[in-house]
Amino acid sequence: MSTQILAVLAVTVALAAFVQGSSGLGFALIVAPVAGILDPGLVPVFVLASMIPLNLYVAWRERSSLDLRGAGWITGARLAATPAGLAVLWLIPERSLGLFVGGATVLAAVASLTVPAFTPGRAAYVGAGAVTGLTETATGVGGPPLALVYQHRPPAELRSTVAACFLIGEVASLALLFATGKAEVTELGEAVALLPAIAAGAWLSRLVHHRLDARRMRLFVLVFALVSGLVLMLRA
Repeated sequence: MSTQILAVLAVTVALAAFVQGSSGLGFALIVAPVAGILDPGLVPVFVLASMIPLNLYVAWRERSSLDLRGAGWITGARLAATPAGLAVLWLIPERSLGLFVGGATVLAAVASLTVPAFTPGRAAYVGAGAVTGLTETATGVGGPPLALVYQHRPPAELRSTVAACFLIGEVASLALLFATGKAEVTELGEAVALLPAIAAGAWLSRLVHHRLDARRMRLFVLVFALVSGLVLMLRA
C-alpha cells in the first residue's frame, strides 16, 4: 500500500473515530466506502478490525448508560445472523464487492434518513441485530439499523449500547472470517498501523461529545455515506 493511500486512510479513520465517538455512529459509513474506493481488499476486515479498539473505548467510557436488555436481544440476533453475512461474501465475486458495499451503504443511509420515529421493542431489537449481523460481516457497515432503534434515546445510551453491540459482533465476525479462510492475519496490518489515528479521533470526541449537536452530526454522516456509496457504485 502506498504512503498516499495510507495517509488518506489515516485522515479518514481519525475523522470517523471522532464522529462515532461523538455521535454513536458513523465509523463504518465513512470508512467502508472510502476504503472500497482506495482498495476493495480492505473491506470488510480492515473496517471491522479498526472499529474494535474504538468501540471498546466508547463502551467503557459510557458504560453507566448501557441498555443491557436491548443489547442482549441485539447481540443474540446479530451472532445468529453472522454466518449469513459470510455466505454473502462467498457468493459475491470480489470484482462485484465494491458495488455491493456501495449499495449497502446507500440503502442504509436512505433508511436512516426516511424511517419515522418509533418506540423499539423486542422485535425491533432482534430485527436490527439480524440485519447488522448480515451486513457488517459482509461489508463492515452495520450501524444504521442500531441507530434507527436508538435514534430517539439519550445520546449516551445510544453511544454505549451501539458500541457494546458492535464490539461483540466485530470480534465474532472476524473470528468467523479467519476460521473459514476469508481473512488472513496480514490483512490486519493497516488497522494496526492506523491505531494512532483512531486513538486521536477517539480522544478528540471525548472533549466534545457532551456539547455536539447529535442531530446535525447524524445528518452529516448519512449524507457523506450516501455520496460515498454512490461514488463507489459508479466506480464499480
